[in-house]
Amino acid sequence: MKTFMQEFKAFILRGNVISLAVGLIVGAAFQDIIASLTENILSPIIGLFIGQNFDALEWYVMGVTLRYGVFFTSVLNFIIMAFVVFLIIRAMNRLMAAKKKEEAPEHICLFCKSPVHAEATRCPACTSILELL
Repeated sequence: MKTFMQEFKAFILRGNVISLAVGLIVGAAFQDIIASLTENILSPIIGLFIGQNFDALEWYVMGVTLRYGVFFTSVLNFIIMAFVVFLIIRAMNRLMAAKKKEEAPEHICLFCKSPVHAEATRCPACTSILELL
């Protein structure tokens, strides 16, 4: 049991798990902000154009109420969240690419003109043997 608890403690204290927990907490709070933006600002603005509260749009079918305004609000929440996540991931990828470019100096292959890492002995594109400079 002691070994199990030590393994569990090591697992919990790893950086990835803590980063994931922080990301989930921040993501949940951010989702609340986006939901508030859509429900309290965007939906009423859309409601100005259709003449009523957007969330209050309903359709009655054989005694059943279909609240399609609430559904559209949820779809709008999802689209905004997906767009924001896309922007964050895009920015992170650009930062990582810039960092990677700084870390790995490259040369140009004399045969196929593709970029090759400075320490490579063969070109990854054309597999020609490279002379070390």
